[in-house]
Amino acid sequence: MLKRYFLNNKKRNFSTASIWIKGGSDVDSVGKKGINKILSSLLTRGCEGFNNFTLSEYIESYGAELNQEVFEDGISISIKSLNEHFSKLFPLLDLIINKPTLLEIEFQKVKKSSINFIKKDKENPFNICFENWKRIVYSNHPYAFNANGSANDVSLITYEDVLIEYKNFKSRDKYLISNNLEINGVCTETLEKKPLEEKSRSINHNLSPNNRFDFNNNNSNQTIIMMGDQTCSRKSSEYLPLKVLESYLSYGMSAALFKLFREKHGITYDLGVYYPIRSGNAPFLIYLSVSNKQALFAFELLSTLWKNLLLFPLTDAEIFLAKEKLKGSFLLGNQSLDEILQRKIQLISYGISPISEIDLSSKIEGISSLDILKLTNKYFSKPFLSISGNEKICLEISNNWKKTF
Repeated sequence: MLKRYFLNNKKRNFSTASIWIKGGSDVDSVGKKGINKILSSLLTRGCEGFNNFTLSEYIESYGAELNQEVFEDGISISIKSLNEHFSKLFPLLDLIINKPTLLEIEFQKVKKSSINFIKKDKENPFNICFENWKRIVYSNHPYAFNANGSANDVSLITYEDVLIEYKNFKSRDKYLISNNLEINGVCTETLEKKPLEEKSRSINHNLSPNNRFDFNNNNSNQTIIMMGDQTCSRKSSEYLPLKVLESYLSYGMSAALFKLFREKHGITYDLGVYYPIRSGNAPFLIYLSVSNKQALFAFELLSTLWKNLLLFPLTDAEIFLAKEKLKGSFLLGNQSLDEILQRKIQLISYGISPISEIDLSSKIEGISSLDILKLTNKYFSKPFLSISGNEKICLEISNNWKKTF
């Protein structure tokens, strides 16, 4: 069933429509990790009345864009064009979703491309470190796996497998959102406010440091460190307090990570916080990369910072600045219509009614330092650590890790 929503937005000279299909790589079956990435790519390579080339030519002839992407929780397919051409292009979304050609020759191309992309991804030690972190944090949960799949699984996926997956795809909930209110034959739906659902989780306090640690030897002069844990769903009331913490740690040059690692000690190449929107328990991790000679010192700094987050609430000045930066980031995210539509339709698919900027600001203002301290102790007292670097350095960090956490 396709549910339609429309955004009351200022008149623009272009229109965009996006369909969110509930279920992405999280519904990949065992042994077929990457099948929904293949299916998503295949959907946009031909539909009723168009083969791969004529579809591309038709879209390009109007200067339009067709995009698709697979996430852990869903698949996004969108089309964008100038207003005067949109009525000719919008029907393509229906054809792509409901009447794709799914040709075997295109499947072979997509499959080969997927394998090559996954192999290329594995050449980056940062990606390897992140994949290892997800594996030990999420174990056999769908979030433990790359949305693009694994090379071994993809190599074994057959054309028949994809046709079967498409049958499953057709029965999934689908949500369409657009800024164009003049599409013929459609009606708007109002959003019902629903109570936020709290998703239960098991805190990993019973796991030993050995089971919360992994490393790989990258034989380079760079050491990559990632530390964190799974937290809550976007549906949870804990989401915004954790966003304030993310803002405190990583937003701008006033952020705690920047001031500690770059301004005070000047030792990092890259650092930040990864905290994406998820329908299930989202990952929250601090990542940084340093030279091998600075790796042990960097881990000591990170450990001290982590312990302080568990022991001491943010000061009034710190939480005020973190809130202001967070509100500013939400306003920045509202400058792009594509971002607005993508975010709203994703939230709708989670069962969340998007709230106004005034309500959002009010919720942020109501968050206290003690709220954040409570959550750091709930989620981060037994963090998971993944390192990519020189084996000797990794083992030294491991020894310190066992003593500290």
